[in-house]
Amino acid sequence: MNEMIRIGNGYDVHALAEGLPLWLGGVRIESPVGCVAHSDGDVPIHALCDALLGALALGDIGKHFPDTSMEFKGIDSKVLLRRTMDLVSEAGYRAGNADITIAMQRPKLAPYILQMRETIAGIMGVTIDAVSVKATTTEKLGFVGRGEGCEAYAVVLLYRCQTA
Repeated sequence: MNEMIRIGNGYDVHALAEGLPLWLGGVRIESPVGCVAHSDGDVPIHALCDALLGALALGDIGKHFPDTSMEFKGIDSKVLLRRTMDLVSEAGYRAGNADITIAMQRPKLAPYILQMRETIAGIMGVTIDAVSVKATTTEKLGFVGRGEGCEAYAVVLLYRCQTA
């Protein structure tokens, strides 16, 4: 890995069900539905982990944190992001910026965006202006529009750390 710059993209989706907590971007969202998942189901963080891992050709989130392992049952996805950032650092890279889009019909996510950005930036070791989180609906189209699921896309830019 001699490249100075790496880019990665990630995608994740989870079904929604009533009575489950909804975690997005490391923030608990007030909602009657939450993500059905082995972990806490934090879709944007899962997409971000995949983007980070993909930028370095390290596989995907399922390879590193399999949903068949009891170690990851109910795990806070912020822990997965911290561990992913450790892998990025071990490979000799640091995060430049991240851009995340969350697609969900409801609830409205605008009141939570700043807190998501702060949470993610803190874990990634970057300033808040290096983390973009956007929320959109699908105009009532598809499984997201029917309120059956939530999906997220993430893109990251990584820089090779300078050695002395």
